[in-house]
Amino acid sequence: MTRLANKAAIITGGAGGIGKATARRFLEEGAKVVIVDMSAAALESARDELSELGDTRAAQADVTKKEDVADYVKETVDTFGTVDILFNNAGIEGKIQPLVDVAAEDFEKVQAVNVLGVLLGLKHVLPVLTEKNSGSVINISSNAGLDGTAHLSPYVASKHAVSGLTKTAALELEGSGVRVNSVHPSPVNTRMMRSIESGFNEEDSESARRDFAGRIPLGRYAESVDVANLVLFLASDESTFIAGAQYQRGDGGMGATP
Repeated sequence: MTRLANKAAIITGGAGGIGKATARRFLEEGAKVVIVDMSAAALESARDELSELGDTRAAQADVTKKEDVADYVKETVDTFGTVDILFNNAGIEGKIQPLVDVAAEDFEKVQAVNVLGVLLGLKHVLPVLTEKNSGSVINISSNAGLDGTAHLSPYVASKHAVSGLTKTAALELEGSGVRVNSVHPSPVNTRMMRSIESGFNEEDSESARRDFAGRIPLGRYAESVDVANLVLFLASDESTFIAGAQYQRGDGGMGATP
């Protein structure tokens, strides 16, 4: 399997569910991967797990700090000679509460990780890609980046912002050979959804999970590998005519419901 043979990829939030699953798929397809995360322990564990599949490096970084982002990009270029793929995947959910109860500092924290983290990744990786007129950036949004979700206003706002950044970047890169797209999964069976379920129903989170899953026409949450497979397609040369797209909802059919 060589769809990403010899390509160098950066994955932020690389020690988490979607990030690690994507790193696994990239490595299986021949890529060299740098996983980025804040937790040194989680990074070490993920790197140990992934290294058996191929060349895996770990970079501890805070995606909201421009110095950290510049460092993980430089480390990738110094190690592998270039960057070919960036998966802007790091994100947080914030507190579950009505919009009128949201504290400004909580709102700002979610925007910092989910929006500023994406902007800084683009800012520091795009010059590397445009210099060689090739490459792919995939930004993770959500079905919440296309629709509204009550009691999740900071998260929803951040994911709509990611859609806007994606489209803007794609327009600015017209003719450069560099592609920027976003993915919009439904609820995914990860730590984040455990937190959201508990936030909606602290006493019976399993009930909240059944309620969320019941809104998905396919009847289940996405698994991390479902998202990883879509990201792999957008990272590969099979998607060279796709740019600036909210591609795809990847949401188990939720976009088909009225």
